[in-house]
Amino acid sequence: MTEYSQILSATNGAITTITLNRPEKRNALGDTIVRELLDALSEADADTDTKVVVLRGAGTDFCAGADLAQLERVSQAGILDNWSDAAAASEMFSKPRKMKKPVIAAVHGRAFAGGAGLATACDLIIASRSAQFAYPEVKIGFVAAMVMAFLRRSLGEKRALELLITGKVIPAEEAERLGFVNRVCNDEDFEVEVEKFANEIASVSVSAVMLTKYLLYQTDAMNFDQAIRAGVDMNAIARMTEDCQAGVKKFLSKS
Repeated sequence: MTEYSQILSATNGAITTITLNRPEKRNALGDTIVRELLDALSEADADTDTKVVVLRGAGTDFCAGADLAQLERVSQAGILDNWSDAAAASEMFSKPRKMKKPVIAAVHGRAFAGGAGLATACDLIIASRSAQFAYPEVKIGFVAAMVMAFLRRSLGEKRALELLITGKVIPAEEAERLGFVNRVCNDEDFEVEVEKFANEIASVSVSAVMLTKYLLYQTDAMNFDQAIRAGVDMNAIARMTEDCQAGVKKFLSKS
């Protein structure tokens, strides 16, 4: 495993846990942590032993968004520097979606601004009951621009717009009710439930999970007929995998 200064990465069996490790800054996103997170995600995706990646934050919060030094630099930078900075952040937000392995955001405490965006950029979210989510960028005259793409895919148009233009804080249970958090568990059960959730996914076929994730996201830009046709192609591909052939053989032997 690569050594990082602001990220912790550890693999236990089929689960790789990546931890944002700036608890004194509420795991705020700066240049170093963004770069290291990208590297850690790439390393986990390439690891043949890893089936599921869990992303979490050290300390009391998941991630509070951009750090103050980053915000100060943004306020003083020109258009080209700001564009370059935003492009680097976009790579981080886009990375989980492009990975072969599913990425679970394990959210406790606050997931605000870029932190909320990072959580919704993951494939799945499990949250402690005391967790909070917010997109407060509008309150400082900013726009939650890149992360909007992920929130919009998780919520209906009107719900997404409400969160983005009010910046209000919503608790985990409301986030689950709205549909962008998959599971909420009691704080005292959080560690156990995160592990259980990850192992639940790790217990099924790696190839089936990978192909399912790929097809689901590919259909974003397709109309209905195109999505059905892509499903036909994927159906044929899935039938040829070792996992599927072994699974069918096992099923038939029981009948």
